[in-house]
Amino acid sequence: MFQQSEKNNTCDYCEPEVKSSVTTVKINWKKLLTGIAGVSVVLGFILSFLLVSPALVSGIYYLAILTGGIYVIKGAWRGLSKQKFFNIDFLVVIASVGAMYLGELSEAAAVIFFFSLAEAFEEYGVDRSRRALQTLLHKSPQTATFLDGKNIAVSEVQVGQIVSVRPGELIPLDGKIVKGLSAVNEATITGESIPKDKREGDTVFAGTLNENGYLEIEVTKESKNSTFSKIIALVEQAQRAKAPTQEFIDRFAKYYTPSVVVIAVFIAVLAPLVTGDSFSIWLERAIILLVIACPCALVIATPVAITSAIGGASRKGVLIKGGKYLEELKKVKVIAFDKTGTLSLGEPYISDVVAFNGFTEAEILEDAAGLEQFSSHPLSKSILAFAKEKGINPHGMQNYQNIAGKGGKATCMVCDDIEHCVGNLKLMDAHGISTKEIIKKTEKFEQEGKTVVLVSEGKQIMGALAIADKIRDEAKETIEQLNKLGVKSVMLTGDNQHVASYVARKLGISEAFGSLLPDEKVKRIQILKDRCSSVAMVGDGVNDAPALALSNVGIAMGTKGSDVAIETADIALMNDNILNIPQTVSLSQKTLRTVKQNVTAALIAKVAFVVLAVFGISNLGIAIAADTGVAILVILNGLKLFKTS
Repeated sequence: MFQQSEKNNTCDYCEPEVKSSVTTVKINWKKLLTGIAGVSVVLGFILSFLLVSPALVSGIYYLAILTGGIYVIKGAWRGLSKQKFFNIDFLVVIASVGAMYLGELSEAAAVIFFFSLAEAFEEYGVDRSRRALQTLLHKSPQTATFLDGKNIAVSEVQVGQIVSVRPGELIPLDGKIVKGLSAVNEATITGESIPKDKREGDTVFAGTLNENGYLEIEVTKESKNSTFSKIIALVEQAQRAKAPTQEFIDRFAKYYTPSVVVIAVFIAVLAPLVTGDSFSIWLERAIILLVIACPCALVIATPVAITSAIGGASRKGVLIKGGKYLEELKKVKVIAFDKTGTLSLGEPYISDVVAFNGFTEAEILEDAAGLEQFSSHPLSKSILAFAKEKGINPHGMQNYQNIAGKGGKATCMVCDDIEHCVGNLKLMDAHGISTKEIIKKTEKFEQEGKTVVLVSEGKQIMGALAIADKIRDEAKETIEQLNKLGVKSVMLTGDNQHVASYVARKLGISEAFGSLLPDEKVKRIQILKDRCSSVAMVGDGVNDAPALALSNVGIAMGTKGSDVAIETADIALMNDNILNIPQTVSLSQKTLRTVKQNVTAALIAKVAFVVLAVFGISNLGIAIAADTGVAILVILNGLKLFKTS
């Protein structure tokens, strides 16, 4: 389980930070040696047609075999010593040794290089990195401030102690407000786009942002037990629980390689006893069989198709972090969407203006904007922006007074010094303003998941402003396309159930779950996995990271998404266009069809020439030419995905 050090706030899972003024360049030796092998194979092939010393050509081929074969030999040894079976690496090694025995250095070098190249393709974008947890730690509050101004590490703060939080600071620990009021942005925990008004007695979470007021908070949980720390632990736990799918080629090799080796041994040992021919004749046939059986085209079949698809997807702004995620996406039956920042833009805007008591929309906005100029509440920005868009000049106000948890009031210098209020129903009730005529209207807005702000003049309600989170234009079409592909959509959001249900109905989503904290989203993902086996999750925030990690395929919004969500996810939409989701699902289906075509073609060709080699009908030159031809066809078929993705 995740553990934090009380001294330096680091974790066992993360690598220690090394401070240095010198930039260290990390060399990927496997890729470098594979590149040298490839250059050597091409160079040796060219020089073999020129009047060049055969010794030089042989030396170049040996260089290719050495550089390309180091990791292949290690893989073969690992298979024998740890996995206890002959893998493809083992077959490549003995095939290369056999080719060298027959004097076919070019074939030995080509076998080694093609296999190393295939492995390089397959390792493209392997596992998600540990930076997800490191980023979470860097974003988490490191210190807390006591009332006397003393700073202390959050790990040393005890339950019951009082800490102060100024405007713009992160709240360091879970606790209860004992003094002050403010709007707190809880997007990192709940995913809700609109900050919540907080005052004395309200609960606050570590890692959330204090927008605009001074707060004194009594700590209710130690740092290691905070909600934010639980998110970190959930990410780590889910990543460990999500074991990578065993590669097809290794599963195939478990049966294929031993079979080929056994057949070759029987040919070399028993065939001479049966036919009476010399041992050298059948030994050569056995070696030819091993060389022919080395599945270069088969090994390339999968990675070329998957890598081409990944490359094509990247041109459209879809970053797929590995072939296994593209393969897994084909199996997905349910995609769970976060709402805020995913299906919606996370930008509050005025959706409706309703006038009462004979007032006009312009009059409502003039007074509302005039009063909101004094407010630092996040919703005031949307009111001011809407008024500016409409060309409204705010009325001059004086004697502004903020009323905690309700709104604000001021005297309008344009409207004969009449008192105006802008806020919620509680504010209107507190000032004796009748709201009977607008109750039904405001309830309708609330059922649609909108926040209602009332505007009054004197004892009359002027009007109501409904503030909503804008749904993405492409959201509905995305859900429709997924339905056509046989993929069901559900919604998991921190917004309240009214909001979740309304947005789900509007987009055609059959199930929506609201008011979910990060650990509750994780539980929902697990329930969906138990029900449907393979599930994808789409999100953008820190609060979505645990669910993204636990899902079979995590998809993050790349532009506005948090760094943690992007690092944790398997796929990132770098242009935030969610229409790319059904397109990527379709791409995964095309890719797997192409892989099946390539594997089938490679197997048919391989089996045919193995049979011919056993009966001495095929020679090494024809077999090499045929294998190369199949490899080229496989590569061309796979490369089509780069253009069609």
